[in-house]
Amino acid sequence: MSAHPTHESAAEAHHAHSHGHEAGHGSFKGYMIGFLLSVVLTAIPFWLVMAGVLESKLLTAVLVMGIGVVQIFVHMVYFLHMNPRSEGGWTLMALIFTLIIVGIALAGSLWVMHHLNANMMPMTHEMMKNMP
Repeated sequence: MSAHPTHESAAEAHHAHSHGHEAGHGSFKGYMIGFLLSVVLTAIPFWLVMAGVLESKLLTAVLVMGIGVVQIFVHMVYFLHMNPRSEGGWTLMALIFTLIIVGIALAGSLWVMHHLNANMMPMTHEMMKNMP
């Protein structure tokens, strides 16, 4: 027997003791898919708003927000490599938490914008003359 303990390589140690904590690693193909999806998901809302494609402003706002949520999901999957297997499932928990926070932020923003629109009426010239 040797007095020196046997040493294993870093690769062997990594694979032997991972315990489900393997991180997702991106590939060129994965990054390109994420990039192209990001470009398309940015161009579509821009086109919807700038070209006035839809008559309903409410439907346009809902579509823009929905595409924004999809784009956040694309970024988290393709660029942050979140999936149910990596880090023992904790990245999936982070994804769920992020979606909840984004939902709260979007709902709160819509609520504030609606109430600003409903409560801030435009003033006419006559109304401005009567201001104190």
